[in-house]
Amino acid sequence: MESVRIDAWVWAVRIVKTRSAAAEACKAGHVKLNGVAVKPSQNVVPGDRVRVWVDHKQWDVEVVQTLKKRVGAAIARTCYVDHSPPPPPKELILSMPRRDRGAGRPTKRERRETDRLMGR
Repeated sequence: MESVRIDAWVWAVRIVKTRSAAAEACKAGHVKLNGVAVKPSQNVVPGDRVRVWVDHKQWDVEVVQTLKKRVGAAIARTCYVDHSPPPPPKELILSMPRRDRGAGRPTKRERRETDRLMGR
């Protein structure tokens, strides 16, 4: 197998929607290769572990096959082994306090209540 740029691989296996978004994620430090933040030009080979934080979701995948071109979703899933943690339960997400749109900045009392709920 040959090595491929990490931004191209993350885009090819459909973790991010565009190649430029993959490069921006790398530049922002949201892509880690074997635990180390990398530049978009870093090469990835089979056996590497890639962690990506995108759209409020943590991806933790092991590279099985390298790709240079974007492929269909079914083929893309065969190119990595997903070790990502399961998403939080919907009950937890729905129980999070929400402010009404346009309600303005929370008061000090509301911030303290929110902090108490969050366990801070």
